[in-house]
Amino acid sequence: MRIVVLGAGGTRKTEASIVRAARALGHSCRLVNTVRWRRYGGSWSGPLVSYLTHSFEPDLVLLTRHAIELGEPALKRLLRGRQAAFWYFDFEAREQVLNLARIAGRLYVTCLPHVDYYRAAGIEEVHFLPQGVDPDYDLPAESAPRQYHCDVSFVGSGQATHRYGVLRAVAAVSRLQIRGHGWQTAPADLPVAGGPIYGYRLRQVIRGASISLGANSHPAQDIQRASVSNRMWKVLGSGGFYLGRRVEDIESFAKDGLHCGWYRDEAHAAELTRYYLSQPEARDWIAQAGRAHALKHHTYAHRLALLLAGRGYSLQTIL
Repeated sequence: MRIVVLGAGGTRKTEASIVRAARALGHSCRLVNTVRWRRYGGSWSGPLVSYLTHSFEPDLVLLTRHAIELGEPALKRLLRGRQAAFWYFDFEAREQVLNLARIAGRLYVTCLPHVDYYRAAGIEEVHFLPQGVDPDYDLPAESAPRQYHCDVSFVGSGQATHRYGVLRAVAAVSRLQIRGHGWQTAPADLPVAGGPIYGYRLRQVIRGASISLGANSHPAQDIQRASVSNRMWKVLGSGGFYLGRRVEDIESFAKDGLHCGWYRDEAHAAELTRYYLSQPEARDWIAQAGRAHALKHHTYAHRLALLLAGRGYSLQTIL
């Protein structure tokens, strides 16, 4: 099959992981960076993207949300007569997503409740398809600089105050380091160690921490069925020990005490932090098992194979 991915460019972008997955599955694939062409191509951006797409003669055009950079009229012309699908990775439901889904005709979402939401909004074909591990990019770092060594690391945005509670609880029982966007105005009791971090440096942060913490940004995620963050896949792929929030059906992705750890609430997060810090051998064994499990069942190639078959992810525990 010949596939064109319309979205953002960059090695660390999910679009790049999709391209690598497509090629790993034996398909020919081209990434067309709509963000770059829209930014620098001016009035030629539409014709350039159209040429790069049509000249590849794709059997499928796979859109991410950045494809909207072209504008709806240009996208409709581009996709006319072609098979298309839209894979949406964000938690928040947006009107723009509806418009793009109507153009593509087929929508894949990483947030399970969005399936019913978008179907009710008139999108007939909607599937659940979470993100996954990129085996060529999500790799264990060989070492970590001393400044990254800590008991617990959290990497995420600081604007989401909902996560402050679990961060405080874990910081009270461990040496926690927080990094990410938007922590400049964070309360003084939160141990912010740095700003945004990506790629190999992120893998070093994961390597330097005994535990990599997951903390949801929205209250709804704490009670949402099968709510899984892309942070988990980054940690598992990088060989880290992941401690995240337990929700219904979360063990469809990874099993507690076997592939990672799941906490029920803030107090339980602190309790599990103390426990796993006292059990380095068990923690390391779980981290290794978690990575092996993710590579066996939860790579972007696994996800893309489902998409190409017109299916979504089934919530069945894989052991």
